[in-house]
Amino acid sequence: MIDLRTLREDPERLRASQRARGEDDSVVDRLLELDERRRGALSGYESLRAEQKNVGKSVPKSSGDERVALLARAKTLAAEVKGAEAEAEKLARQLDELLMGVPNIVADAPVGGEDDYVVLEEVGERPAFDFTPRDHLELGEMLGAIDTERGAKVSGARFFFLKGVGARLQLGLLNMAMQQAIEAGFVPMITPVLLKPEAMAGTGFLGSHASEVYRLEADDLYLVGTSEAPMAAYHGDEILDGRSLPLRYAGWSSCFRREAGSYGKDTRGIIRVHQFDKVEMFSYCRPEDAAEEHQRLLAWEKEMLAKVELPYRVIDTAAGDLGSSAARKFDCEAWLPSQSRFLELTSTSNCTDFQARRLSVRYRDTDEKPRHVATLNGTLATTRWIVAILENHQQADGSVVVPEALRPYVGLDRLEPLG
Repeated sequence: MIDLRTLREDPERLRASQRARGEDDSVVDRLLELDERRRGALSGYESLRAEQKNVGKSVPKSSGDERVALLARAKTLAAEVKGAEAEAEKLARQLDELLMGVPNIVADAPVGGEDDYVVLEEVGERPAFDFTPRDHLELGEMLGAIDTERGAKVSGARFFFLKGVGARLQLGLLNMAMQQAIEAGFVPMITPVLLKPEAMAGTGFLGSHASEVYRLEADDLYLVGTSEAPMAAYHGDEILDGRSLPLRYAGWSSCFRREAGSYGKDTRGIIRVHQFDKVEMFSYCRPEDAAEEHQRLLAWEKEMLAKVELPYRVIDTAAGDLGSSAARKFDCEAWLPSQSRFLELTSTSNCTDFQARRLSVRYRDTDEKPRHVATLNGTLATTRWIVAILENHQQADGSVVVPEALRPYVGLDRLEPLG
């Protein structure tokens, strides 16, 4: 949720952000109008309430006609105060409802849509094969690692089984990610995968991308698409000790996405699926430290990519391709040899104080007035990484060399085809 004070002081900032995202900037005028009406109604209510108190104090001291008049006025004021309070509350609800639908204010992101990202750097050498590279599904089937046919039989399209070396590869990868996070000072967490509506809405996942979220109607709960959501809500309605910031958590969870609107996209293999596992970094920090913290999260992502020896690039995501909570987002995309393109493996977002306002997460340094924290998130490893690892480290015979740093976690130096 955006800061109303910022809106009043610099409405053009939100207008520019809306235009950069490709959103309607007329919402700014509607917000300002509602805010002015709400403040006017609140002022009117407070004036009537003050008069009501004064009349109430005067009644015991009065007598005769004066007392009769004061009692009549008190009765009228009671109705007027009730009406003014109801009007102020109605306008406040309307303002909050409109605010909840407004995305975060963009911070230095490129203008444009999905294809208007800016490449910040490319790291590593793309592999040069003296054979035609196989794609990850063919490799996974040869290795006995991935079974999409039985996944579809059991659960439907975009589901799969990881088995044998596939399961070992994922567990090793996620354990290595969690170990790196722990060594960097993150608190490891196994998070819930079912969230209450208020927690999911507070993180911004029930806005324009609500169609991506699985909902259990009978229980009024949502399946998470990332452990970012439960970690963001973890300190909801709390005032944190400013001396403890930044607070950093690393959440391991299964993630669920409906992939609505992705019909026909990446249907082969395990690139775009309904269920996967992920280790996600999450940070609470002071707003003035958020940009620097964002760079730290990106550096930790790059450290993981180096460990699995993948060629990748870092992109600055354009405003029109940002999620509603993100003010800026960097993606790391690994090279995919079978398709001669880059594939997103990680993203890290600076959500400034947007989520914290919705979830009421604040901090206080001493006896100062509490301030909202900034929240940031970043992927440290996920099931999709298996795609890039298999394809980039494949050999002519269908075997796959396990990156050296990953070997202690997988227990193998090489994955060999079955039979």
